[in-house]
Order: sequence, then structure tokens, then C-alpha cells
Amino acid sequence: MEYHESTLQQDMTEPLMQQDEKGNISFEEDDDLTPRNTSQNGSLAVVWLSTTVAVWGSFQFGCCVHYTSPTQTAIRKELNLSLAEYSVFASILAIGAMIGGLTSGHISNFIGRKMTMRVAAVFCIIGWLAIGFAEGVLLLDIGRMCTGYGIGIFSYVVPVFIAEIAPRDLRGGFTSSNELMIQVGGSITYLLGTVLTWRMLTLVGLIPSLMLILGMFFVPESPRWLVMVGQQREFEASLQRLRGKDADISFEASEIQEYIEKLQQMPKVRILDLFRKRYLHTVIIGVGLMLFKQFGGLSAIGFYASAILELAGFSSGKFGTMVIGLCQIPVTIIAVVLMDRCGRRPLLLISAVGTFLGTFLIGVAFCLKDHELVLKLIPMMVLAGVLIYFWSFASGIGSASWVIMSEIFPLNIKGAAGSLAIWANWFGSWAVSYTFNYLISWSSSGTFFLYSAVSAAAILFVAKLVPETRRRTLEEIQAHMLFSNSHS
Repeated sequence: MEYHESTLQQDMTEPLMQQDEKGNISFEEDDDLTPRNTSQNGSLAVVWLSTTVAVWGSFQFGCCVHYTSPTQTAIRKELNLSLAEYSVFASILAIGAMIGGLTSGHISNFIGRKMTMRVAAVFCIIGWLAIGFAEGVLLLDIGRMCTGYGIGIFSYVVPVFIAEIAPRDLRGGFTSSNELMIQVGGSITYLLGTVLTWRMLTLVGLIPSLMLILGMFFVPESPRWLVMVGQQREFEASLQRLRGKDADISFEASEIQEYIEKLQQMPKVRILDLFRKRYLHTVIIGVGLMLFKQFGGLSAIGFYASAILELAGFSSGKFGTMVIGLCQIPVTIIAVVLMDRCGRRPLLLISAVGTFLGTFLIGVAFCLKDHELVLKLIPMMVLAGVLIYFWSFASGIGSASWVIMSEIFPLNIKGAAGSLAIWANWFGSWAVSYTFNYLISWSSSGTFFLYSAVSAAAILFVAKLVPETRRRTLEEIQAHMLFSNSHS
């Protein structure tokens, strides 16, 4: 079995890659200016439409995560909740998302990417309705758990679907629109939460799921999933729709089909199989990017930005939080534009440096809190650090992490490995948001120095382990990862 699988991996990598005398890996055609096939020159209208529909799931993601920030006071007052009860309500989203993340890969492999997004949308609708009509803590928690499960699925299937339908030269930009719409959904929810009641805000939360369910009737299924389940005719029809009716899809279709046919001859992969040598490098990259993102302080600063600013000396954290929310959208748009121009690795490296500087500056500010000479500068130093952190995150880490994760996993492990990476992301979110108040009571400066140390480690991680995937087909990327695993 080991020999058979190794032979298959060699067969899969040889047509796509070659190795020079020094052992350096290269691809057969490396000219960025020359398309590998004429299908790239077709119409992008259906790809744009499909991406627009899919990212309603990302918009829903942002709505769900940010719902508790502007509604905390009103919900606690109306339903007479204790701080502990509200904390459970807020954090149970991550528990639901962890479950959703673990099951998302298997569900999407079994029923398809489109149907999986519909299932996630239904869970979100049920959750929003439960929250909106809640008269006590039980229904409130059930609703929050349901929305968490839904966005746990969305966080996997949306970037995977977009990566599988987009042309290789534009895949980074299309896939990073996932992060853009998360930021847009979160910012709009926060702003509307200042003028709408918490029950009215749940009705607003229904809109993205309803739009996604309706839109899915007008977009094709992922061609890679269709060929994986043996629907040959539907595969060709889907790929033709995505590339345009006059596009020549013969090269791309044969490349996808040949690769997947060889991939399907390999044994089915379970979670424990991911830790074997042949997949370990890929899994470390996918899971590592998610964990570094979260343990660098993302959820702590995102969930508690107002409290951090008040701790620094602001009378209210609302102004700073609104500025952060508004800044993330244009910066994320810039990241979308640069994703296919500059590549994933440069954005990740620059962003990791920025998150390090942001958290380090906040740590320094809190270190100087007892020094009277700089006391007046502390609030602005903290605000600057928070802004640097979020600008850096929005400019690369958020977008590029999801893009790379959706690209590097071969189809035979995409379900199991993707589920593991999404679970790691939500576990990190829960762990960081849960421990933040304990850490800040221990040492406000030490907390942010700890986050900055994680960001420093992330710089080394990206520099040493993360490959550049710009302008490569998914088959080329995944063949490279299999080659790297087998020769590491």
C-alpha cells in the first residue's frame, strides 16, 4: 500500500513539476505573462456571479461574530442576564463553529459545495429567529449555537468553493473577497447595532442567508467536486459556464480530470492519517496559519477593543472601535487587489510584521502607564497599536491565510484537513477570547507582549514553511505539496 501510494504521488507530480540538478523544484511553464490554456481568456461573468453569491456566507460570518458587541447592554437589561450568562451566550458561538468546522469538509464532499452552503444558511436562519424571539437564556444560547454552527461551515466551504471555480491568475483576488465580506458584515452590524434594537438586528442578520439560498439557484456547482463524484457531463457543463461559452476548456478539463482520477486511487484519509509524513507539511501550514492568526490576539482585540481603549484612558471605546471597523474595509479591498499582483507570502510577511508592531506598541504603552511624563500619550499609543494591528491583519493575514488554506489541500484530504484547520481556527478564537480577561488582570503589558511574541514566531513560520501559490493551478500547488511532503 505504501509503495502504491508513493508511486501514485510520483505520477501526479511528474507531469506538473520538474527538478533541476541542484534539486530545485520548478513547473513546466513558468512564464507569468503566458496563459497555460485558452480557457483563461473566456468570460468571467459567471465566476463573478458565483463569487458574489457565495460571499453572502462570508457577510453572514461577520454579522454573527460582531452581533454581541453593540447589543450586550440591551440584551442583559431586557432579559435580566448576569455577566456570566451573557459571556456564555457570546462565547458559545465559537463552540458551535468548532463543531461546524469539524463536519464541514465531510458534508461538502458528500452533498457538494452549493448544498453545503444552503445547509449553513438554514442553520443561521434558525439561529437568528431563535435569538430574535428569545425570552430567556436557553433559546438565546440555542440560537447562538446554531449561528455558530452555520458560520463554522461557511468558514470552510466559501473559500474552497471560490478557489475551485476561479481561474488561476485571479484566484487569490476572488478568494480573498471572503475576508473582505467578513469585514463588511462585521462593520455594518456594529454600525446598525448603534441605532437598531437587538431584536431588529436579528432580522437584518437573516438577509445574507436568504440572499445566498436564492442566489444558489443561478450558479454552477464546483467543477472539481463534480468530477470527483463522477458526474462527467455536469463537470464539463459547469466548467464551460464558468469560463464562457466560447472558451476552449479542453486543456483545463483534462488537467483537472487526470489529476483527480489519480487522486481517487489513493486511500481515503481520516483525521489521524493527516499526521503521516506524506501530508504533515501541508497540515502544519494550514493549521499553523489559523493558530498563529488567533493566538496573535485577533479575537482578544476584536472582541474587547472597546475595553482595551477604555483601559488605556479613553472615556468611551466606541469611537475607536468605529474607526477600526471603517478602516478595515478599504484596507481589505487593497489586499484583494494586491493578492494576485504581489503574491500571498509577501502579504503574509508584511502583515505579520505589522501585527507584531501593533501588539508590541500596546504592550509598551501599558508598561509606561505609571510614568507621569508620558501618561497623556498612552491612550493614543494604544489606539495607534490597535489600528496598526487591524490594518496589518486586514491587509494580508486574514485574506492570505484563507486563500492559501483553500489552495494547498489535495482533494483526497481536503475534507479532513480543511475541517481540522477550521476547528483549529475556532478553538484558537475561543481560547484567546476566554482567557483575555484573566490575562489582562494578570498583566496588561504582559498580555500584549505575549501576543507580539506569537506574531514574531509567525514571521519565521511564513518565511520557512509557507509556499507561494500565486499564478499556479490548484493541481500544480497540490502536486508541489505532495512532492515536498514525500521529500521532507
